[in-house]
Amino acid sequence: MQSSGKDASREEVSGNKRRLDPVMAPGPGDGDVVGGVDLPLPVEEIIRYPLPGYEAPMGLSFSPDDRRVAFLFSPDGTLHCRLFVFDTSDGRQKLLFAPPDGSGLQEGNLCAEERLRRERAREQGLGVTYYEWRFGSDSGRDGIVVPLPSGVYFQNFRGSEPELKLKSSPSSPIIDPHLSPCGCMIAFIKDDELYSLEFSDGEIRQLSFGARESGKIHGLAEYIAQEEMERKMRFWWSPDSENLAFTEVDSSEVPLYRVMHQGKNCVGPIAQEDHPYPFAGEANAKVRLGPNGREEEYLARVNWMHNNALAVQVLNRDHTKLKLLKCDVTTGKREVLLEEKHNVWVTIHDCFTPLYKGANSKYPDAFIWASEKTAFGHLYLHDKYGTCLGPLTQGNWMVDQVVAINECTELVYFTGTLDGPLESHLYVTNLYPDWSLPLQTPKRLTHGTGWHSVIIDHQLLRFIDVHESSKSPPVISLCALFDGSVIITIYQPVTVPLLMKLQQLSPETIQISAKDGTTLYANITVDMRAQYLWNKGVLVWKLDNRGTARRGLKFEGQLKHNVGRVDAEDQLTGAEWLMERGLSIRGHIGLHGWSYGGFLLAMCLARFPDVFSCAVAGAPVTAWDGYDTFYTEKYMGLPSENKDVYEFASIMHHVKNLKGKLLLVHGTIDENVHFRHTARLINSLIAARKPYDMLIFPDERHMPRGICDRIYMEERIQEFLDRNL
Repeated sequence: MQSSGKDASREEVSGNKRRLDPVMAPGPGDGDVVGGVDLPLPVEEIIRYPLPGYEAPMGLSFSPDDRRVAFLFSPDGTLHCRLFVFDTSDGRQKLLFAPPDGSGLQEGNLCAEERLRRERAREQGLGVTYYEWRFGSDSGRDGIVVPLPSGVYFQNFRGSEPELKLKSSPSSPIIDPHLSPCGCMIAFIKDDELYSLEFSDGEIRQLSFGARESGKIHGLAEYIAQEEMERKMRFWWSPDSENLAFTEVDSSEVPLYRVMHQGKNCVGPIAQEDHPYPFAGEANAKVRLGPNGREEEYLARVNWMHNNALAVQVLNRDHTKLKLLKCDVTTGKREVLLEEKHNVWVTIHDCFTPLYKGANSKYPDAFIWASEKTAFGHLYLHDKYGTCLGPLTQGNWMVDQVVAINECTELVYFTGTLDGPLESHLYVTNLYPDWSLPLQTPKRLTHGTGWHSVIIDHQLLRFIDVHESSKSPPVISLCALFDGSVIITIYQPVTVPLLMKLQQLSPETIQISAKDGTTLYANITVDMRAQYLWNKGVLVWKLDNRGTARRGLKFEGQLKHNVGRVDAEDQLTGAEWLMERGLSIRGHIGLHGWSYGGFLLAMCLARFPDVFSCAVAGAPVTAWDGYDTFYTEKYMGLPSENKDVYEFASIMHHVKNLKGKLLLVHGTIDENVHFRHTARLINSLIAARKPYDMLIFPDERHMPRGICDRIYMEERIQEFLDRNL
């Protein structure tokens, strides 16, 4: 499940599940246009993807020899991307690969598993959406491997026609193909089993067996891993390409939840889907590494270490203990390297990084680990036995991810929030500090306020910087790793008249205080819908309540057993701030949100009926016993142990207080937040004799994808707000 921020702009810190949704209030003049763009903003621009100015290259990566940068890009500014390469020596770029059939990936030519995976990853790209570099001793092997619905293609740098290496079919699709590190093989899933293709002779080998006979799946991630743990990988090549670790998933004890396609012109099996869905308090899928591995509560992360050893992160169901296990794939021996414990929760991360210098290292076979033991996520160096040697970073800020390590110069490169939670920068610090002295402050390498996403080259000399801010769309540069200076610009957005107009209304960031004195961040006029409403005399405000990420465990952890309490109260604080300054009027403030945001705004509308006048709730969770185990139990515990917590967090518990107008928006084939949530709320509204409006999309899942559906949704939402603000 996600709130609007997971799919929103970087100003809302994308990727966090609890991003705040807009609070909308009439601006001065109560309906008159008080500012904004001179050009009327058509509704098509609100739903457009990519947004104006954000038609930037995606999926950037260096070639293994660092001479080229590949990226996905759509020259016409649509979702349909092709593969380009940029020569870092002369700045030239060229089209390297376009789908041979002229279309590539389309929403209609995907298998069911891939459609669901894209839904859970919030992916919308079409055409070419993924690629991998393939390099070898023979220059003829150098090129790009591209998976498409029709099969896996190889494209060399000579400009010849792409070669179909592995054919796929609708009845037996190729899923999740990945190259081996040596570039000699490709592994993939087909018919619930793991296979490999040898490029030299075209031989296909089956690597796992017995899945369908036992009702299990090999090499594919279960719902919880995809939707909640952000574990996209289902199998993992060893660094020497000799071994593959893979998951075995047994969902036989998880009840099937049936989703009906009520909008189809037919009935029967083709008009229904059955999904194993682990409801809060109920059974999870059984997941293990390979058929002989041990069943884990939550298999969070898997990484290869030295000497055919696996580092496996295992989280308990209560989210209070995470073990880092070292597993020897030859002997089957496993040992606990370390345990992370916290009475709030332990956050899963991707910062585990083994060091490879071996005997030449100060600490052979050591590794870097991230911990929130100080309430902020920081990096620590551990020896090969798991003993913590000391911190690499510290302070009231947090590390986002390890980007690279230079063991020769003993430096660690990482991104984090040292310059504030609303920004992300690249920093460097010592790998082996003198712990008898205070830690040095990391050196910042990226320039310009805002958000920097970086990719460092293999030689650790340069990096790609994708820089955007509340005042500027993405600019992509090739920079020197030594000091962050720009070597060459890879992409500069084309300025269009509409974008120039919109730039006159850059988001304004504001700080306010929660009831307990905690600093909260908010924005005014922050996205395309905000620009549209501004022209109608409506002020749009977004606020990050307690519980959001990138602020440390104390800030985020206040939501534990308090869902629907402190988060809603912070929204009230934001509304009061607006009213005190004459920017809004009590009883004339509306709300809009999706998923968790839909739940939160409906909660605000019911809990504070004299302040908020209306709400648009998209795909809302209305009762948490109807959502999944991992997400729900992290914040609320088990239903059997915390009945009062679940009762208060149910919107139905507060329906009797409802005064404002409520518009419910939901796709009936949503396999994430089931339409059942909205149906249960409607029953309560009927019982309490409370009016409501309804907007249903029979062919949409968690978020409307179809252009016509999105346009229609925006038009209906605007009409609803016009009537009720």
